[in-house]
Amino acid sequence: MSTTVLQHTATDWGIVAVFATVYLGMFLGGLPRLKLDRSGVALLGAIAVIALAGLPVEDAARAIDLPTMVLLFAFMVVSAQMRLGGFYGAVTRRVGAMPLSRNGLLAALIGVAGALSAVFSNDIVCLAMTPVVARLCLQRGLNPLPFLIGLACAANIGSAATLIGNPQNMLIGSVLQLPFTGYVRQALPPVVIGLLLLWGWLAFGPGAMGGANARGPRPRPLPEGAGAGEEPAFDLWQTAKGLVVAGALMLVFLFTDWPRDVAALVGAGVLLLSRRLHSAHVMGLVDWPLLILFMGLFVVNHAFESTGLAAQAVAWLGVQGVVLSDPGPLLVASAVLSNLVSNVPAVMLLLPHLGGGGEQAGVMLALVTTFAGNLLLVGSIANLIVADLARQQGIVIDWKRHALTGIPVTLATLTVVWAWMRLVA
Repeated sequence: MSTTVLQHTATDWGIVAVFATVYLGMFLGGLPRLKLDRSGVALLGAIAVIALAGLPVEDAARAIDLPTMVLLFAFMVVSAQMRLGGFYGAVTRRVGAMPLSRNGLLAALIGVAGALSAVFSNDIVCLAMTPVVARLCLQRGLNPLPFLIGLACAANIGSAATLIGNPQNMLIGSVLQLPFTGYVRQALPPVVIGLLLLWGWLAFGPGAMGGANARGPRPRPLPEGAGAGEEPAFDLWQTAKGLVVAGALMLVFLFTDWPRDVAALVGAGVLLLSRRLHSAHVMGLVDWPLLILFMGLFVVNHAFESTGLAAQAVAWLGVQGVVLSDPGPLLVASAVLSNLVSNVPAVMLLLPHLGGGGEQAGVMLALVTTFAGNLLLVGSIANLIVADLARQQGIVIDWKRHALTGIPVTLATLTVVWAWMRLVA
């Protein structure tokens, strides 16, 4: 392998340097001394490799998986519609009004967050539900920590149930052409078991921080309506419109062979036709930086693959008996990379090297990269959203408090994935 490595040109090594810098930025969340986030790093990385390789812009554009981008954009519009309709807050308040015990309320909120995240974006679900859950707990005199950490973890776990629950699943489904129904059939059991394990840990294990002897912050209850100004009021018509489109798309995905990206784009177009919600408001909730992150990483990864170094490294690993598409190496690589560079970049790195793993490898990659996001507070954007919004309510979720639940739940759910995939193989 050393001989072939030395045969690469200076341009190849320049691309490798850009690639390494970009993924360092993914790991750090930006680059030191520069006002760049992950999206800015990916965009500048794409510009750099285009300039270094003399890559025509048309070729760079072809490196972007357009069906993934279209599907991601379309479901951002659907999620924006539901948020502007006040759907997420209304559902959370309805659950909170039910005469449930502490553990019953916890189970209901975990179930609702998991189910909503399977259809809508897990990040949007956390963004809309966190303030409502925090106020609900404080008004009831409950320690909000297990509820908020449970919300973040449940949103991550639940989003793995379908190929539209999160960005990395959309990418995996699009690139590997996974059947929607077949994926749900394989992914749903470990997702349900994972949600049950999460609830059990938070209800009865050391994660149950609401007991009399529990350690953790007990913030002073906020006044009624505090922090509610940013929450959209419930609009029955807009919510019904969004639910009808989302339901129709789920039926199309489950029971037809229509292209998912085209169907989702049509659904988004229907939602943008409105006499009440201005399109600028809906489009303002689209996560444009995430779309830029995807596009930049597509171009950077394409340039890196063109050097041949990645293929040589994978071939060398194969000679050593490590095949990335095999369940064991894939589980370890997916879990480690997801916590080093985040799950979307990890998926982009691993997808080209799954070889003959087929549908099983795709399902495992989707489940592991999603479940692994619960390991650390910084492992998932959903975790960070919950922590940031909780802080605005006077509730501190630091990495230690998150780790008390995140680490055991992640290890348990990854074990479930391993056992389940061996069972269905």
